[in-house]
Amino acid sequence: MPSIPRSLLSRRTLTALQVSTRRLAHSYPATMRAQPSPNAYSDSTFVSTPFTPPSSAATAGNAPHLPLPLPTAFNRYSASQVFPKQHFTSVYPPSPPLSEKDAFMPSPPPTRPLSRELKTSSHINPDGRFIRIVEVSPRDGLQNLKGKVVPTEVKKELVEKLLWAGVRCVEVGSFVRGDWVPQMADTPKLLPLLPAYTDPPPPPDPSSTSLTHHIPIPPSAQLIHYPVLVPNMKGLDNLLNLQSSSQASGGGSLTDEIAVFVSASEPFSQANNHASISSVLSSLPPLIAKAKEHNLRVRGYVSCVITCPFSGPTDVEQVVDVAERLLNMGCYEVSMGDTTGEGDVEGWGRLWKVMKRRGLDMSKVAAHCHDTFALALPSLLSLLPAGLQTIDASLSGLGGCPYSPGATGNIPTEDVVYALHKAGYETGIDLDRLVEVGRWLCGVLGVEGESRVGRGIAGRREGREREEREGRGERASGEETEDGM
Repeated sequence: MPSIPRSLLSRRTLTALQVSTRRLAHSYPATMRAQPSPNAYSDSTFVSTPFTPPSSAATAGNAPHLPLPLPTAFNRYSASQVFPKQHFTSVYPPSPPLSEKDAFMPSPPPTRPLSRELKTSSHINPDGRFIRIVEVSPRDGLQNLKGKVVPTEVKKELVEKLLWAGVRCVEVGSFVRGDWVPQMADTPKLLPLLPAYTDPPPPPDPSSTSLTHHIPIPPSAQLIHYPVLVPNMKGLDNLLNLQSSSQASGGGSLTDEIAVFVSASEPFSQANNHASISSVLSSLPPLIAKAKEHNLRVRGYVSCVITCPFSGPTDVEQVVDVAERLLNMGCYEVSMGDTTGEGDVEGWGRLWKVMKRRGLDMSKVAAHCHDTFALALPSLLSLLPAGLQTIDASLSGLGGCPYSPGATGNIPTEDVVYALHKAGYETGIDLDRLVEVGRWLCGVLGVEGESRVGRGIAGRREGREREEREGRGERASGEETEDGM
């Protein structure tokens, strides 16, 4: 083998070669003492043979590989039992004949599936079940983004990439006044550009290392939904007119779901809805009825379920009153929103107990956590044994609330999916793909993602890519070796 000039090797590479050489020398003493265990079978007769390094002639023949010590478990059996059709006296089986081409072909690098190493595939859990993820980044994640308005094409690509990652329910926008929420002004333009929600979803990647379903995914969970936020009757009428225009032109229905919202805090309702809680609630029955007449299912949001940025802790009974009224109006699900991100395990547990005591159908209750104080994930995990079935999350933790200074975005979808899969629950989402989408979105927006799982997986990927480049003797543009070369 031709020698490599020392000047071309970095200090790290030289150290690794020296360590490998020393280990190889210690691995082959002067004699190979193969001693059968006391429980070895009767035909396990080993002969101590002086070790002789292979000559160049042997290397060119049919046995070009160095003999390697067998694993301990292998030595429990004789060579003739493990290889019954082979006859040999050495403890090592003979190397198979290699063609001249195969003898000099480099071995393929071993596969190192990152998601399997991180155990991000849902494993068998007797208490595990399918958990539905509602992705809110295109609406709740972008609506308060400062600076330049996100282009419609970027939003379209975001939704398509989320579908590619296995997300099936994506809140894509809202029919609000464009001068109040500029980031949502293009929702009527965005909806006709999206893949039809009635089309089959993109197929999963068969080579993915993060998709191993041990829990059946309900057929209904594989249907695509594009909910849009509708604050009032005017917003609903705008949506219905858009639907009619699309159907008249042969484009079909654009969505089958809307969302309405009510605050559980009076001061927040005045600031956000410009109306009292009772006024907002009284306006919803005709809106919900009209939506259902046009085959739109309705989801309800309750904000400030833990605390209010203006009045402090929210009365639990009042929170449950609002949620109960939304369900009685015909909402198929109610999402309980911790707007300030101050919720913890105790606070969420108290709310859940009151809802159960009041007789609410807990299968119709979702959790919507902001992660201001980093307790959103433990709070969500604590609700799983209590029957939580739906979680709202935002890619890379995007989002916020203009009326709650310091409040961060929703809990990152990547972190939720990772934690659920680790705990043995199923989401149907490909975590590897999801992380790719999150990194792409943050790069396009020029923001730092809040997902710790996203950063961790991306960092490991970059490290492995760097190792592979070093193994091939390559170097990325602008990358220096340890000794500055």
